Amino acid sequence: MGAPLTALRDRLARARAAARTAGVDALLVTPSPDLRYLLGVGGESHERLTCLVLPADGDPSLVVPRLERPGLDGSRVAELGLDVVDWTDTDDPYLLVADLLRRWGSMPARAAVGDAMPAAHVLRLRDALPGTEQVLASPVLRELRMRKDAAEVEALATAGEAIDRVHARMGEWLRPGRTEAEVGIDISAAIVAEGHTEAAFVIVGSGPHGASPHHDVSDRVLTAGDVVVVDIGGPTPEGYHSDCTRTYSLGEPAGGDVAGTYAVLREAQDAAVAAVRPGATAEQVDAAARGPITEAGFGECFIHRTGHGIGLEVHEEPYVVGGNDLVLEPGMAFSVEPGIYLPGRWGARIEDIVVVTADGVRRLNHRPRDLMVLPA
Repeated sequence: MGAPLTALRDRLARARAAARTAGVDALLVTPSPDLRYLLGVGGESHERLTCLVLPADGDPSLVVPRLERPGLDGSRVAELGLDVVDWTDTDDPYLLVADLLRRWGSMPARAAVGDAMPAAHVLRLRDALPGTEQVLASPVLRELRMRKDAAEVEALATAGEAIDRVHARMGEWLRPGRTEAEVGIDISAAIVAEGHTEAAFVIVGSGPHGASPHHDVSDRVLTAGDVVVVDIGGPTPEGYHSDCTRTYSLGEPAGGDVAGTYAVLREAQDAAVAAVRPGATAEQVDAAARGPITEAGFGECFIHRTGHGIGLEVHEEPYVVGGNDLVLEPGMAFSVEPGIYLPGRWGARIEDIVVVTADGVRRLNHRPRDLMVLPA
């Protein structure tokens, strides 16, 4: 599974071109979502250096510990024609990187290091490349990654369908007398059963906990009348993430203001999704979500941005927030998730992943967005 060989070759070529445009002489990328995007290989960045060396004007190489080289078997690395340079514990891999860069002429004046590269590697590379300025790779790679191709969009759609199936089962677990933590265990198992490799996060915010957007789970016992925010997601085998929030009520909500307040939230989410189109800006979508909430007197209760990009990471570019004048283009994928949070009482959020299309927007989540009243 993963990106086709032609897509990976195109990504490497576009990364080199983007580096040249940005005035960067080489990209140095350790295991991370960036490396998975460029080479189709995952893994973690350990104390032993694995690093893609991508000169702006030269062929790419991959420096890898010899003991980890067998893990590349079956990957696209060989088909991509990369020069794989392995090393043992008696070698200095940082000097190997310097030698590889020296093949293409003088040492680079500027090298972009992956944002997720551990400081232990960053500093050793700085020692090995004393005349080279280090900058972050995100200004180069985010321009590629935030514009999804058709295969990436379909991977996100598959992830959206998988998490929708979990939300469809919420009535199996949300019941008075159970704790948030007990519900969270069941949800985590279902996330994997419905097609993810793991549960990246499970938020079950019941009653007053729903007013904390990044609440996790706790030993609070669910009671009849609780409003419960459930925000869940995870990666699929292809590496692309889901992220979807729905708000539930255990029987009729205890607060008399819940229905009216939730109606405002639903209006805000619909307005924000309707504002998504090519040529609109990220801050315009944020403003569309904030308008109905502010007009209803809840402006101070919407305490976070409207959305974040999603793909090989749960949170990535573009960010849908005031002050971001980024112009939306087809292929950009992000969440639209306004919320209203009443401290000490309850909260609510509606979140869907959307993709900008050639003429508008496509939702990737399709569960009902009304307040879901479950049997108590």
